[in-house]
Amino acid sequence: MSVPESVFSAADEAAARALIARTEALATVHDAVHAGTRVRWRRFGPTDAAGPPLVLLHGGHGSWMHWLRNVPALSAGRALWLPDLPGYLGSDTPPAPAPAAGQAPLQPLLDVLQGTLDGLVGAGTPIALGGFSFGGIVAAKLAVQRGHIARLALAGSGGHATLRHLAVEMVNWRAAPDRDAERAALAHNLKALMLHDPAALDALAFEIHDIACHATRFRSKDASLAGGLQQALDAMDERGVPQLLLWGERDVTADARALVAALTRGHPLREGCIVEGAGHWVQFEAAQAFDARLLRFLGPG
Repeated sequence: MSVPESVFSAADEAAARALIARTEALATVHDAVHAGTRVRWRRFGPTDAAGPPLVLLHGGHGSWMHWLRNVPALSAGRALWLPDLPGYLGSDTPPAPAPAAGQAPLQPLLDVLQGTLDGLVGAGTPIALGGFSFGGIVAAKLAVQRGHIARLALAGSGGHATLRHLAVEMVNWRAAPDRDAERAALAHNLKALMLHDPAALDALAFEIHDIACHATRFRSKDASLAGGLQQALDAMDERGVPQLLLWGERDVTADARALVAALTRGHPLREGCIVEGAGHWVQFEAAQAFDARLLRFLGPG
């Protein structure tokens, strides 16, 4: 397994880190605490933004940077809030669940996330809420728990309880004997799971993935595979919340067309969208198309 020199050169990676730093410099950073657990939130957008804040949750082995390419468009006229979920990058690890008390595995994470969010925007403030991959099922369950959701948008969401369609097996990067082998494994996994077009696997994608993987302390796979998405969407229907369900056409985590059709059929509040040619990390690989579709769904800021 080799790392393409033209993609992962020192100069390319330095440019990627510089772009990350420039983007983060546009944010105000808030370390909010709930029940002793700190969550790092970044707020982008004008200070006097009107309309519901937009809150977007990243995927497993991710961070706020899963949305890095989307920040300029999505924060142009609205408040955009991006957390590192509990157990990821700059946030504390959530408390362990208490199965003996009937607590679901995701519940401590949801409670900490809601508590810190409400402390920042107000408990009764309507928000537009979105999530990617593992962050999709977190967003869906948070929407049910919190309420006050103006719109719900999910991209490549987990929790649909259907099989993956991986054509290439993932590699255990943590077992790599050295840094070069580790980098090769991380790049391999990006291509196998996250991106469809080889050209999308650039230094920025690698840097975001590399940083996040090393900082991940929460196991998201079990929660993503456990299901629960359909029940959460049904609850949103009952509350009259419009929903956007979006997948990349070549997303290997699901049969995208069949899943979108199944989830939207007979549900007038649900809009389905397939982004042609894109893989799982659709908002990165097809940022312009994704931003346009999400902004159209959200309406004026």
